[in-house]
Amino acid sequence: MSSFKDKTKGNWNEIKGKIKEEYAEVTDDDLLFEEAQEDQLIGVIQKKTGKAKEEVKSFIDKL
Repeated sequence: MSSFKDKTKGNWNEIKGKIKEEYAEVTDDDLLFEEAQEDQLIGVIQKKTGKAKEEVKSFIDKL
């Protein structure tokens, strides 16, 4: 399984778009992260959506 950093390298804009489609509460400003900051990204999505960490992580892992 590839790491978050490997997954986002080169296609971060596509991943951000998919996150915003799934979680409408998340804004562009919320997604201003370095590619390797998965934990912080998950935390922001959790805070905005009220979703569980594992649910958010699972969604990102499927991208």
